[in-house]
Amino acid sequence: MSNSSSISHFLLLALADTRQLQLLHFCLFLAISLAALLGNGLIISAVACGHHLHTPMFFFLLNLALTDLGSICTTVPKAMHNSLWDTRNISYKGCAAQVFFFAFFIASEFAFLTVMCYDRYVSICKPLHYGTLLGSRACAHMAAAAWASGFLHALLHTANTFSLSLCQGNALGGFFCEIPQIIKLSCYKSYLRELGLLAVSVFLFFFSFVFMVFSYVQIFRVVLRIPSEQGRHKAFSTCLPHLTVVTLFISTATFAYVKPPSISTPSLDLSLSLLYSVVPPSLNPLIYSLRNQELKAALRKMMTVSLGEINILFCCRAFRI
Repeated sequence: MSNSSSISHFLLLALADTRQLQLLHFCLFLAISLAALLGNGLIISAVACGHHLHTPMFFFLLNLALTDLGSICTTVPKAMHNSLWDTRNISYKGCAAQVFFFAFFIASEFAFLTVMCYDRYVSICKPLHYGTLLGSRACAHMAAAAWASGFLHALLHTANTFSLSLCQGNALGGFFCEIPQIIKLSCYKSYLRELGLLAVSVFLFFFSFVFMVFSYVQIFRVVLRIPSEQGRHKAFSTCLPHLTVVTLFISTATFAYVKPPSISTPSLDLSLSLLYSVVPPSLNPLIYSLRNQELKAALRKMMTVSLGEINILFCCRAFRI
């Protein structure tokens, strides 16, 4: 029987030593989570309620917002709880659930970013075939494939990681349960199977990354040949938000997992974990809403209607009084 069977809980990394700093971290996590919930919630509501936004691009954007909400809700609440109550504990089952859901939402997010890149490629490079290649059934199939790939990725990694023999204690070097931190606790050579699975995942991610690079090279070649400046600006405005989100997501995650061991320190690992797990879900709604005129118009309309309904409600109550 593996030594991991005797572990009932893990110890997460303490974010601060003093009570004042712990409360400060709680407030920061609370602000970040509220910003992510508000931003992604507004995008989901705007796309769901705005009939003119029922297009493939906004359909995939809605799914991307769902993955951002899922990933932020997987990691931040436990960190807030630990900071507020001055504890480091997370149960064995809770850690397994956190690993599964975080891997599920992160893998699904990357899959949707790849699909959204294909959407931009078809829209700009093959506009006459857009309705055929990205019909409602094709979009539904691609979304289902993205969610299914994320689920399979999470299931394989979670089952493989928690079948390892752990003989290096139960203290993790992160503010949430991450697969690399758990592998560090495993016995000698017992982690080779998980490293092999990680290598397969890295290869698939690299293949998707190459596909996105190739797609954007083709997109920029077509855009630069557009004669009117207004046409080029419109084409770039639909691509830049996605390109910014992809760059932010890939750069932070890659540096977090591929950085040289010589520069690895607990504080750097913690900063990188925060950077790739918390920052992108909070900034993605802002990035998309700043550059997309249709989305900004839908958000303004939705907020105007909501404020109008609130004013009517207050007036009705005042009249009854």
